[in-house]
Amino acid sequence: MRGKKAHLRQTEPDKIYKSRLVTKFINSLMRDGKKTVAQKLFYDALGLIEKQGKTPLEVFEKAVSNVGPRQEVKARRVGGASYQVPIEVRGDRRLSLAVRWIIQAATSRSNKEFHTFSEKLAAEFLDALENKGEAIKKRDIVQRMADANRAFAHFRW
Repeated sequence: MRGKKAHLRQTEPDKIYKSRLVTKFINSLMRDGKKTVAQKLFYDALGLIEKQGKTPLEVFEKAVSNVGPRQEVKARRVGGASYQVPIEVRGDRRLSLAVRWIIQAATSRSNKEFHTFSEKLAAEFLDALENKGEAIKKRDIVQRMADANRAFAHFRW
């Protein structure tokens, strides 16, 4: 391996929930450096969850852990052929994939049903909590792909 390993910076916990995961989510949600906009969207979504009588931070953390994949496939070239090799997903990658998929799923929800992005995000959190919704479908597809290619697991490096 050449060079040095990239130093991983610690994110500051957010002001309201004192959670690093919340900060990571807000940073992923942020567009064009507009962090206050992202914070407002996120906290509004958690506010909507709270109105339904659920503890918002618990719902959020459980949703993220439900969406995180256990295994994924990685392309590996062996003797001129490419194989999809199933590998375990590291903890930090599992989190970042889950966060990304939840944001994508919330973005792709229809505008007829929900009017604001906060409503879409809250709905996606609640769906992920109950193991349904677009982000969970994405996780299942990745998991199915890994299961289907289990025969190539011996190519792991």
